[in-house]
Amino acid sequence: MSAELASNASNASEALLVKRLSADVQLQGVDIIEADDVDWGYLNPLRGDKSPGAANLWGDRTKDTATGMLVRFKKGFSSPPHIHNITYRGIVINGLLHNDDPTAARMWMPKGSYWTQPAGEDHITAANGESNLIYLEIDRGPYLVKPSNQAFNNGEAPINLHANNLVWQPYGAGERAFLWGNTSKGEINGSLTKLPAGFAGQLISSAQEFRAVVITGQLGLVDSNNANKVRSLAPGSYLGADQSNNYQLRSAQESILYIRTDGHLILNTSN
Repeated sequence: MSAELASNASNASEALLVKRLSADVQLQGVDIIEADDVDWGYLNPLRGDKSPGAANLWGDRTKDTATGMLVRFKKGFSSPPHIHNITYRGIVINGLLHNDDPTAARMWMPKGSYWTQPAGEDHITAANGESNLIYLEIDRGPYLVKPSNQAFNNGEAPINLHANNLVWQPYGAGERAFLWGNTSKGEINGSLTKLPAGFAGQLISSAQEFRAVVITGQLGLVDSNNANKVRSLAPGSYLGADQSNNYQLRSAQESILYIRTDGHLILNTSN
């Protein structure tokens, strides 16, 4: 490690440790939700406590609108075969998840893995970590669970992408793994962005829709008016805006963000 990188890592680490209580960090026009502050309900209320827990980060999973949510599963959870009325995307934040046809052999996906579940396709979901948390996203709602005898083919094919098989490309001061959509300006797309250990810089967004979820690591979000205020965001935390913005970021350890956006992004270091 170079002396410069070591210094950056040390400074970022100190910022995160000393400023961890700076929860009053605010950015104009930006919604910030920490993972510990979400309101938990049930993903499938009809099953009650047999259902995974669910908490909206943005949108509303019960309405006809795009939504991003956290979903948590108990160790050993395995759903009965079922379908959904809409297609969804899932990204593992913690634990081990399996999502496939009811007769498929278990393929446990660790944190950083990604999958899609087409509307109408019969499948099961299972979890095998001590604690299991995912980010789940839909482009329209409501999110409903229906019996397998209502299965239909919507023409889409499912994707199960283990974290080890992600293709990372250089992306400014970090790396990016494209997941879905169209990267043309004004078009919605989703990708994973990796910040190296010791990162100190900015993510410049020209988007009219910007939604980011911390997948791994610990993200430091710097107050735009006071560089001494740093808000520490753990995996599962969210920040989003409906306007362009310049996000000042710190990361003592390697961190991965999932970003949904309709605009161009620039990732620079402060040096």
